[in-house]
Amino acid sequence: MDDPSVSPKRVTKEDVIVGLRIQTMRKSRGLSQTALGVAIGVTFQQIQKYENGTNRVGAGRLSVIARVLGVPVSVFFEEGDNAAAQEKTEAFGFLRVPGAIDLLNAFITIEDDQLRREVLALVRSASRMEQDQGA
Repeated sequence: MDDPSVSPKRVTKEDVIVGLRIQTMRKSRGLSQTALGVAIGVTFQQIQKYENGTNRVGAGRLSVIARVLGVPVSVFFEEGDNAAAQEKTEAFGFLRVPGAIDLLNAFITIEDDQLRREVLALVRSASRMEQDQGA
């Protein structure tokens, strides 16, 4: 049965979440809006509208986007109130911080375990310095 409180044309909170997750996954794959648009057969402006939550993404189009990004469609949806869903939501929030995806992509290319630990220690030290200055 249809919910009369939801207009077929009105964008919902879930549409915005799906858009933000499309953007996060696209960026994590190093794709531009243009590249994703070409891959799924729409303009980069349409990708912008999906990502901003201005336009809804239909089920078929979302399936194509998921396939191009190499993820299951379920990655674009919240999964209830359990701890795993909360952790997933927080991870997407972290990835939306400017530079986070670039930092993660650079970090995973470091093959030397010791160097990776040293980079992590450097970032943690910088974070503590920032917190100390704010206190």
